[in-house]
Amino acid sequence: MSHPDEPTEDPTGQPTGQATGAPADPGRRPRVAVVFGGRSSEHAISCVTAGSVLQALDPDRYDVVPIGIATDGRWVLESAEPERLRIEAPDRLPSVDPDRAAVSLSRDARGTSLVVAEPSAPPRALGEVDVVFPLLHGPWGEDGTLQGMLEMAGVRYVGAGVLASAVSMDKAFMKVVLAAAGLPVLPSTTVTASEWARDPSGCRARAAELGYPLFAKPARGGSSIGISKVHDESELEAAILAAAEHDPKVLVEVAAEGAREVECGVLGSFDGPPETSVPAEIRIGGEHEFYDFAAKYLPEEHTELDVPAELEPGVTERLQALAARAFEAVGCEGLARVDFFVMPGGELVVNEINTMPGFTPTSMFPRMWAASGLDYPSLVDRLIQLALARGTGLR
Repeated sequence: MSHPDEPTEDPTGQPTGQATGAPADPGRRPRVAVVFGGRSSEHAISCVTAGSVLQALDPDRYDVVPIGIATDGRWVLESAEPERLRIEAPDRLPSVDPDRAAVSLSRDARGTSLVVAEPSAPPRALGEVDVVFPLLHGPWGEDGTLQGMLEMAGVRYVGAGVLASAVSMDKAFMKVVLAAAGLPVLPSTTVTASEWARDPSGCRARAAELGYPLFAKPARGGSSIGISKVHDESELEAAILAAAEHDPKVLVEVAAEGAREVECGVLGSFDGPPETSVPAEIRIGGEHEFYDFAAKYLPEEHTELDVPAELEPGVTERLQALAARAFEAVGCEGLARVDFFVMPGGELVVNEINTMPGFTPTSMFPRMWAASGLDYPSLVDRLIQLALARGTGLR
């Protein structure tokens, strides 16, 4: 039997996991690469999240390297100034500067290092990477693509692995997995852009079978971008086309009319079952019919968050148990936020799982954990320690 801090081997003699724990050199701090931005429509929200995490990381404990992924996919060495990564106004969102020095991962027999390439200068190494904190939301970051690259590079990282990331990102497949595990989900159908172009009447018929009102949303999106409420069939085409601008696969699902929106944070454990936070409720005010982008991120909007949520006796415990079951059903690691509808009759329905939820100090996930006794810097530290404690590869 191998020691838990040593790589194991498959029958071919190749390592299936990396050693866990602190850097091999006890004289240096673990090097954390904070990766943010990305190619998805949630680029700006990822930047905002990164600003908060960069500010919270303790420089006495960690050597932090900020890495931005520009909207065109270029990786650059970004600024570590959190102020640059804030939302100043609805029309002034932060973004990664693509003109900064390019950065890449380089793998050799000694490990995986960061290499910076600047014009008119030879490449320079920044040193070995101990863990990546991927603060990317949406496709090409939260969906298993980045996680797969890091697995191949042999670099530990915060959060869910390849399969759990991919399943949780794709809301249609997420529902299939959760339903197979016996968890309650809302009825839905998927409509692809090619299906809509080929057979719009068939798509309309499937939607009508669900019954209006409905929601149409990008199947692999987030931050409520591209979501529309569909009150009747006359609004269906515009809603599907709006969602398809962000994802050619559109989820059309039953609206949870009269339901309360309640969320629960889940953290992986070092040596036991996942831990759950106190739940919190989102109460939407103003003219918002649902928790859209403006209600989520713009401070002047009239959204109220009750942390913890005021629920009927026994509902909190049932909700926490379902959150842990959902976390394990898709094979999550590290962290996740599980979103629920509490129906008018008291039934609980899983809405979705976010493997990299909003992560500013005012976001729901950190607020729930703060109310559970784990403040923001401690939460960030906990996630890095969980990532350092596990290897890459099969586990």
